Amino acid sequence: MTLKDFLASIASKEPVPGGGSVSALCGSLGVALAQMVTNLTLGKKKYADVEEDMEKMASYFNEFSEYFIDDIDTDSEAYNNVFSAFALPKETDEEKEKRAELIQTATKLAAKVPLHVAKKACMVMDAINIVARLGNSNAVTDACVAMMCARTAVLGALLNVRINLLSINDEVFVEKFKTDADELEKKAIEKETELLEWIKGIFEKSSE
Repeated sequence: MTLKDFLASIASKEPVPGGGSVSALCGSLGVALAQMVTNLTLGKKKYADVEEDMEKMASYFNEFSEYFIDDIDTDSEAYNNVFSAFALPKETDEEKEKRAELIQTATKLAAKVPLHVAKKACMVMDAINIVARLGNSNAVTDACVAMMCARTAVLGALLNVRINLLSINDEVFVEKFKTDADELEKKAIEKETELLEWIKGIFEKSSE
């Protein structure tokens, strides 16, 4: 699917791909920008002292790029599983019980998928921070945009986690996921703020 076709599918009246898939896409965009900054740093004499660090970052970003691309589809599939469970017959008590059980199972998965996206996006923010500070200074703002994309991936995915938790009866599961979501949100915001405040300081210093 081309980017234009993908955007059209998002804009359509179909519920998927939706916010969860777009959150994963934001993660992949952040990684792609970070990869660009890394590639603009590698092989440059000016940055020879961080060559080894950039090589490690390049490998790291390649791995996460594949994860996020897969997650775009995985999130849609998780939603479709919930939809399919709700469409099951509910005429007899046995059918109702089976349907209710499958709805709960599918909804738990629909919460797990975006939580994993949020965790991965939060992890990659640390690598983006390194690239922003050590990488090619001509692309530092690209690294900052990468950080903003990763933050959106975290916060967007967590919204999907939380809305699915509303339909889950397992109180232990819900409490664990709520705690994880709150911690991830806090970390993501702190990481983005730290980098943006750093670049803001550079801009202010250069204008003096």
